[in-house]
Amino acid sequence: MDRVTPGQALCRLDDIPANEAIAVDATIDGELDSLILTRQGESVRAYFNICPHAGRRLDWAPGKFLMKDGLLICAAHGASFQAVDGFCIGGPCRGASLRAVPVEVTEGAVVLARQGA
Repeated sequence: MDRVTPGQALCRLDDIPANEAIAVDATIDGELDSLILTRQGESVRAYFNICPHAGRRLDWAPGKFLMKDGLLICAAHGASFQAVDGFCIGGPCRGASLRAVPVEVTEGAVVLARQGA
């Protein structure tokens, strides 16, 4: 797992529409990376904004994602990832997964968590 800066604020929980996804930037291992944040109720999952199929971003426009029935769909080649765990269930990278980034919700803020959180 990549080293993260625990407690680094990414956004407010309310910034992520229910059952949708947004993109945020975070510094991980000293590099600025684009992350995908998905929200289901009060739970947030984060993934690097990189499709395992071709290494391209998943958003169709900066920070805009295709979501349907709990699936995050790569705009480039149509791979379908379960928002809850990042597992690809359809498309050219079926069986692969998005790379997760540990996050937690603290006092209404989405923050980078310690590894294993």
